[in-house]
Amino acid sequence: MEILEFLKTTVPFSLLPAEVLESLPQQMQKITYSQENVIYQQEITKMKGVDLIMSGSYQSFIYDNLHNMRLAETHTAGFCFGGQSILLNRNRSLRTVIAREGTVVYFLPRKNFKALCQTFDAFFQFFTIDFGRRMMNEEFANFFKNPSSFAENSGATDQIYSKKIIDIEQRKIISCSYDTPIYQAAAQMAKAKVSCLFVKNEQGKIEGYITDITIRDNVVAKQVDAAGPIISVMDNPVVSINTQAYVYEALLMMFRTKTRYLLTEENGEYVGSLSRNKLLSEQAQSPLVFIQSVKSASSVTELKQKWQRVPLFVIQLLDRGVNAEIVNQVITTIADTIALKVIESAIAELGTPPAKFVFMALGSEGRKEQSLKTDQDNAIVYEDKANEHRELVRGYFLAFADIVSERLNTIGFVFCSGGFMAKNPKWTHSLSHWKRNYTEWMEESVPETIINFSTFFDCRFIYGEVSIMNDLKSFLDDALKKPMEKVFFHMANNALQYEPPLTFFRNIRTITKDKQEVFDIKKAMTPIVDLVRIYALKNRVFEVNTGERLKALQQKGVFTEAEVQELSQSYYFLMSMRLKNQANQIIHDKTDPDNYIPIEKLTTIEEATLKEIFKIIKNFQLGIKVRFTNRLLG
Repeated sequence: MEILEFLKTTVPFSLLPAEVLESLPQQMQKITYSQENVIYQQEITKMKGVDLIMSGSYQSFIYDNLHNMRLAETHTAGFCFGGQSILLNRNRSLRTVIAREGTVVYFLPRKNFKALCQTFDAFFQFFTIDFGRRMMNEEFANFFKNPSSFAENSGATDQIYSKKIIDIEQRKIISCSYDTPIYQAAAQMAKAKVSCLFVKNEQGKIEGYITDITIRDNVVAKQVDAAGPIISVMDNPVVSINTQAYVYEALLMMFRTKTRYLLTEENGEYVGSLSRNKLLSEQAQSPLVFIQSVKSASSVTELKQKWQRVPLFVIQLLDRGVNAEIVNQVITTIADTIALKVIESAIAELGTPPAKFVFMALGSEGRKEQSLKTDQDNAIVYEDKANEHRELVRGYFLAFADIVSERLNTIGFVFCSGGFMAKNPKWTHSLSHWKRNYTEWMEESVPETIINFSTFFDCRFIYGEVSIMNDLKSFLDDALKKPMEKVFFHMANNALQYEPPLTFFRNIRTITKDKQEVFDIKKAMTPIVDLVRIYALKNRVFEVNTGERLKALQQKGVFTEAEVQELSQSYYFLMSMRLKNQANQIIHDKTDPDNYIPIEKLTTIEEATLKEIFKIIKNFQLGIKVRFTNRLLG
């Protein structure tokens, strides 16, 4: 019988015992579609059973509120449609389906299908595991969690987080020559009714700009001769962004660089300009507007109050279906803005620093992957000075670090239990001292020093002289060109210490905490961070964020597109779960956030997704074991 032979070679039916398979053809009905037809509609059609495609194809997709097809897929011979809808969506079709002309399927009634699932676990697990993989796609997950409001949520998400620069109106670039008298430049701004005028150098390239604030602060307040050249009072550097970037990325860039105006570019050429007010008007109800209010805070108490509101925005973003990677960026930008306010207040109190310096973030903060259970991870690097000034310089920065760390602790960024803070004299030093630190960690290469090296590789500029940071990274880049097998060996061993919490029988391994069975989601995420860091070091990739490192490694051919997608989706699914759990602990439970997820609170789908993620992590860990430790077992 044709269908029996087909079943024997088609998963999941091939997982069934032979005697069960032999009885199935009598239970199935052959259906031929003589013309193209919509056979199922998402959230409307009640599935009467499952279809096994024998020949031809189905096209399935989700309609959004504008009736656009989203998440389109083509299913061909051997695909079984309807199982996930029956098991996991109240028998309602998850997708709209079109059967192509000439398609032949064998239909198995719902009652018979459910009986197979109840009797044969492997058959049932096939559908739940595949659904778990799909749930790692943020767009699909958002639809499934709240299908009735998918259109509304998608619209909000698109408007706030999916709109690109090219989709909004940009101003024409108004510019003047570098030798234009100041009063003429001001008159040009008044005539064009703009608050920003870009300044071109002798070669006709834009190298600075002036604004209303520039004229107030650099000309009027200082009583500068208005007949002088505009180049003498202009601001810089000029910040630009590609028109294909998202609006939220432009806003975050503005907050990080403290600029109010951006140039937009296409193919390396400037094509327009944007103001921060313009972008904020596009984000009327966005947490990005909240960042602006943080910048206006004037006291430690006010900054503390601002930080306490962050969990509400986290829930708001995640409930809208915003990717956890974007949520991390918002949290990081708010945290950076608070840090900048604290740093500037400390400098105002202590006076001008006696040397150029960099205040840098480390660890998860350095990677722009902060959660709501966050402590301080930071350090200071200052320029080398002559011997007679060293004590004075070091004394200033230790006092400065103490003020900054104390105030951050008051706001809610608690002291690091491991001591990785600028407040610790061990982590506030000159550039030459820091270079010696990195050299010693690489040369000594024991587990303890490798932890330091890993922590301080995840470093990111927050405030100060960026050239010092560039000097340090250039030093590291040169060092990493040398053989570092011992370093990678110990880093790999560290990465292998945290095994995915999956038992031999494919259950999630738990621990007991406060009479609840829980698993530590931070430890579950750590292997991804560690393995991506190792490959980044090996290939001298200096992006700090795990997602950005993955993309850079793909460009270098280290990972395939499929591998990057697997790791990235896995990581940000876990991050989303972690952030939502912590926000709920703070808002609803009124408790301090932690990294423990109660197993009883997981839905069937979340559990299936987690199991699939843990399998992915385990496979990648095997690759590290073979590549960097030269061992397969043990």
